[in-house]
Amino acid sequence: MPGVSIVIVAAGSGSRMGQGDKLFLDVAGLPLVGHTWRRCDLFPDADEIILVIRDDARPLFEELAGRIEAQTPWRLVVGGAARQDSVWNGVNATDAGSEIVAIQDGARPCLPLASAQLAVTAAREMGAAVLAKRLADTLKRGDGQAQIAGTVDRENLWAVQTPQVFRREIILAALARVRDEGLSVTDDTAACEALGQAVRLIECDQPNPKATTPADLPFIESLLAE
Repeated sequence: MPGVSIVIVAAGSGSRMGQGDKLFLDVAGLPLVGHTWRRCDLFPDADEIILVIRDDARPLFEELAGRIEAQTPWRLVVGGAARQDSVWNGVNATDAGSEIVAIQDGARPCLPLASAQLAVTAAREMGAAVLAKRLADTLKRGDGQAQIAGTVDRENLWAVQTPQVFRREIILAALARVRDEGLSVTDDTAACEALGQAVRLIECDQPNPKATTPADLPFIESLLAE
């Protein structure tokens, strides 16, 4: 079966964390991104892992590969000015023979392997899939002055996560269109939406948090300790 390439996007600094480079914060005895990499390394269908990084972080990642005893072939690629530029660089660095590209946030270290496998299967069938969670909280729309302006119907609202998984030719075409038209997208499925490509939602029933602020770290550490 044609291969799966995993692209770990790890070129940002995490300014909202307020503690330096959040990807190298120690969490449960290992840099945060080390847990992400090690989890991706366990994905049974992965043929290669591309890590998109800042150029000055290269020595840190080379040392980290030894610490986690990485088994899946891996390469380092320098990111771009924005996340979508980093994803473009990473996807273009994947093996041209890969059928599937799975894009993973470097700061999302608890990759649910079974759900990720479902996303790969769905992407093979329809071209694109993403792990997501139905929203349970009541959502309010603000008026710009910290007052409620209305309630949002949450019936069909989902919080998307990563990995976001695509047939390689589809995500390349979607990202190329975003670049050609000067669009700004906050995630990779939005690039597919711009292309008119349908994306399958894969409901993730396991915790899959992203480390964004210091308040996220204790929960993530407790999951990693299990």
